Amino acid sequence: MKFFNTLKVATIGLMAIFALNTTAAAQTTLEEIQSSGKLRIGGVTDAAPTFKKDRRSGEWQGIFIDIAESLAKDLGVELEIVTTTWGNSVLDLQSDKIDIMFGLNPTEARKKVIDFSSPVFNNAFTLVVRDDAKFETWEDYNKPEIRIAVDAGSAHDATVTKLLPNATILRFDNVSEASIALQSGKADAQCFVMMLSLPIVKKNSQLGTVIAPSPVSYTTSHAGFQRKPGDTSLQEYVNAWLAKNSESGFIGEAVKRNMSLVGVTPEDFPSNLKL
Repeated sequence: MKFFNTLKVATIGLMAIFALNTTAAAQTTLEEIQSSGKLRIGGVTDAAPTFKKDRRSGEWQGIFIDIAESLAKDLGVELEIVTTTWGNSVLDLQSDKIDIMFGLNPTEARKKVIDFSSPVFNNAFTLVVRDDAKFETWEDYNKPEIRIAVDAGSAHDATVTKLLPNATILRFDNVSEASIALQSGKADAQCFVMMLSLPIVKKNSQLGTVIAPSPVSYTTSHAGFQRKPGDTSLQEYVNAWLAKNSESGFIGEAVKRNMSLVGVTPEDFPSNLKL
């Protein structure tokens, strides 16, 4: 009888341990974050206006810092910022050093190893133009006599190649060389995404005026997540959160507010942009 009682106690103990392990294993990523009390994001120290870390105080600022702080607050957890680089951020997601990395574009290579959110905000393709080449639509620029400067092989290059097949596209090794061509009069316009064109023109107003030709063409900024087959809890929560906060205007306000880190004010944005 003593043997059976001992066996019964041991069996109950094993069942309890199994139950505890099963419960722990069954936690979703979202539940793990809420249990830990922390949301870990990657932060790039010198990437204003998206991320910026003060070297003296250690304080973080930026578009994605404001967004992540609000997200963590709604999750009921603290925000933990883990210093990373754009190059290392995917590895940091895969090795579980961070939960989310904002500012990653879903390239084909990245989509093979991590998951992505819906768009966080829209980053419009804009043209910086001289006053005598200021038109309203992309089609207005789609003429052989219009010279468009781009950095070769970039998203800027791909966009004007698609939208302006009849224009004369001048390709340069980098953004700076393309800007020199514009400023010297060798080009009529230069294509940039909004996040680049606005601060560049703010620093050098002689370069031209930023316009967003209609219909406005956008690229998008996304957040990346560690891929966990069968567990999309965090991704689904973030997507719903982004939809709500985009509709409320919070995301757009965070973008415009933090562009001040690179000297841009809300008044500098073309009026037809939708963030």
